[in-house]
Amino acid sequence: MAPAEPSSSGGATQGQPPVKSPANDPKKKDEKKDEDLSEEDLALKQQLELYVERAQDTDPGLQKVALESMRQEIRTATSSMTSVPKPLKFLRPHYGTLQAHYEKMSDSDLKKLLADILSVLALTMSPEGERESLKYRLLGSDGDIGSWGHEYVRNLAGEISQEYSKRQIEEAPIHDLMVLVVQIVAFHMKHNAEPEAVDLLMEVEDLDLLVEHVDSANYKRTCLYLTSSAKYLPGPDDMLVLDIAHSIYMKFEEYPRALQIALYLDNFQYVSDLFQRCKDPLKRQQFCFILARHGVSFELTESIIADDGERYALQEIINNTRLSGGYLTLARDIEVMEPKSPEDIYKAHLIEGRGSGGGTVDSARQNLAATFVNAFVNAGFGQDKLMTVPAEASSGGSSSSWLFKNKEHGKASATASLGMIMLWDIDSGLAQLDKYFHSPDTHVVSGALLGVGIINCNVQSDCDPALALLAEYVEKEDASIKIVAIMGLGLAYAGSQNEQIRSILMPLLLDGRSSVDVIAFAAIALGLVYVGSCNEDVAQNIVLALMERSEAELGDPLASFLPLGLGLLFLGKQESVEATAEVSKTFNEKIRKHCDMTLLSCAYAGTGNVLKVQHFLGQCAQHLEKGESYQGPAVLGIAMVAMAEELGLEMAIRSLEHLLQYGEQNIRRAVPLALGLLCISNPKVNVMDTLSRLSHDTDSEVAMAAMISLGLIGAGTNNARIAGMLRNLSSYYYKDASLLFCVRIAQGLVHLGKGLLTLSPYHSERALLSPTALAGLVVMLHACLDMKAIILGKYHYVLYFLVLAMQPRMLLTVDENLKPLSVPVRVGQAVDVVGQAGRPKTITGFQTHSTPVLLAAGDRAELATEKYIPLSPILEGFVILKENPDYNEES
Repeated sequence: MAPAEPSSSGGATQGQPPVKSPANDPKKKDEKKDEDLSEEDLALKQQLELYVERAQDTDPGLQKVALESMRQEIRTATSSMTSVPKPLKFLRPHYGTLQAHYEKMSDSDLKKLLADILSVLALTMSPEGERESLKYRLLGSDGDIGSWGHEYVRNLAGEISQEYSKRQIEEAPIHDLMVLVVQIVAFHMKHNAEPEAVDLLMEVEDLDLLVEHVDSANYKRTCLYLTSSAKYLPGPDDMLVLDIAHSIYMKFEEYPRALQIALYLDNFQYVSDLFQRCKDPLKRQQFCFILARHGVSFELTESIIADDGERYALQEIINNTRLSGGYLTLARDIEVMEPKSPEDIYKAHLIEGRGSGGGTVDSARQNLAATFVNAFVNAGFGQDKLMTVPAEASSGGSSSSWLFKNKEHGKASATASLGMIMLWDIDSGLAQLDKYFHSPDTHVVSGALLGVGIINCNVQSDCDPALALLAEYVEKEDASIKIVAIMGLGLAYAGSQNEQIRSILMPLLLDGRSSVDVIAFAAIALGLVYVGSCNEDVAQNIVLALMERSEAELGDPLASFLPLGLGLLFLGKQESVEATAEVSKTFNEKIRKHCDMTLLSCAYAGTGNVLKVQHFLGQCAQHLEKGESYQGPAVLGIAMVAMAEELGLEMAIRSLEHLLQYGEQNIRRAVPLALGLLCISNPKVNVMDTLSRLSHDTDSEVAMAAMISLGLIGAGTNNARIAGMLRNLSSYYYKDASLLFCVRIAQGLVHLGKGLLTLSPYHSERALLSPTALAGLVVMLHACLDMKAIILGKYHYVLYFLVLAMQPRMLLTVDENLKPLSVPVRVGQAVDVVGQAGRPKTITGFQTHSTPVLLAAGDRAELATEKYIPLSPILEGFVILKENPDYNEES
């Protein structure tokens, strides 16, 4: 075939003049094609044809020269990114010839050399699915594959993954493939193609190889890709990938990132190892700040840290004792210490006409609303205009007068609001609440008990004041006192897995004389204390309590708290829930489905599991008879599962829009709450508009849920658009006390902590989900599924469960002695830089501020000075800075 070539094309091109004459003849296509080639290309084409001819020569010497020359041509051919390299293009017609010749050759080094060349030619010539490039590579020499170029290596990697799957099915050996994989991974890691190396190793199920190939230049990019891809992998692959990332971070002593993964995996053995591996006391303090923000109880033992003084200091940080001080430092810096009254939030003077007055309004209900608004707005500031008595006021001053403007159980919420105002400040807070314990009014006493729980929420103290004060009240006969004491313990010890709390609360579950509400709150409190622990003992007791309830008791609105308490035990623990879910199938049919949905939604919360979202959507598609309540938890389940990552979140918002159009009434009531959870403290305009539309719905339950959700998505953002919407709603609903109450609560939430707090359970650049924070939100949302009976009834204090999720949205930089240190930082919108080459910018549209600063949803900060080095790569919450020894101050 090769010798025939010149006669058809080469012959006409021996001299220049003859070439031009046939150019006008369209039939002579080959000559036309050759005429388009430059002289250089033509010479190359003829040269290669000669090599092909020589390669089939009987003389091995000639063969060798021809094959080596051909190899050299292919290797040196530089090509543009869009076209095939010239030698490959010109050798295309000879691929079959060379293949046939290869089959005839006897085994020798020359045969291997030809196999190498065929492997590269197969890149463009091989029929689909034949994997010839890989076939010839395995038959060829063991030389460096990288010298054939990136495209070849990439193609080979693709063929290896297909071949690997095939061999796995056939149970064939894979050793030869793995030798190639090692070469390819080494090549990719050297050439900044870490994602491709990771993908290949995932395909061949051998990620452990990665640890040997990462170096200090590429480990950050590699781990970033690993942790990001983990979100989209099915279990248990995702945990495996994160384990590898953890070991890489530990290898390069990137301890804060390793801690982040350990917390995501909920692996406290890793956390202990970290403290033992890292001897730097400053870094250890930074770890403690991260642990405190995550809201987990972690006990430092002597085996972890031997020095008593250091251990005590670190435990103090983990117990979050610095939270209140840091928050007030932020407030003073931003100059918002001035207490605000509910009127400052309502801004009634901006509403024209009727809504500003309104004599028909139920004043006790409005005072109760004002109590909550005041508590939310002044949360953690230690002073307000309703409850904390100014020094000049005589004893029995303003606080008690406000307290008695509330009726009966309203007084409980009013007294508890003092706990919210003194949030995280245990010493001053307990001193303020002390006088209410001696009140003859049981509602005031119960409020003080709840206040104690709220103050101790997310902070721990050595002397365990909450346990000391609340334990005895759990034994009281009066159900209203009993319930708030239980709730107070649940808030104060959420996530602590404290055995003493279990021994106090467990007997209540199985006490036949207890009313449903006491048992319901005991289940929730145990669920909070043992959140995500999968504790068998607690689970069995809640199951028994559920089985013993009569049909009538299960009809009680609070009965739904029992399955929720059970669900919280398995929060985010996926398959661990299956045994309990099986048991739930034996429950009374009135609550069976409801329990099933609640358990599944909690177990897969924050996992982004697509199959579970589809399962919940399937449940919502059914049209039910009256009285079935399980679709509410299913709708919330969609939001709880899908909130894990941005893509799933957007898709869930669209699915919920569909449910609004086609769903039954009980689904429509839950949709606003699900939207509220998906965009919590992150007001997206499309969701805001949907909720605004629903807040005028003809069904008052839908409207109330929409208004509460407007508060949730705007929580702590001071969002002016939502504030305006709520003001208009307050004038629209001025005659309806219940709806107006919901508007007021939402107004309080939007201005939460005067705009310094967030309710988002995610932190560390949205990588970690705090289990206690999510639990608090979920309890509150489940209560909102039956607004009229719970929040508008006498259990309005369940709104205080939100305190579990309240955290300052700040960046506070401190020096080596943990004193606040003001430095310039750039704050901008975070940019996803996964898999990008080089060192791309991680934020966009930034502004430079001095710390402490506020971070909105989706914001990221970076230091704007090289004078200090941050001890955590994630600038959120408390960050310790140490001086940079290499820094030179320019004159």
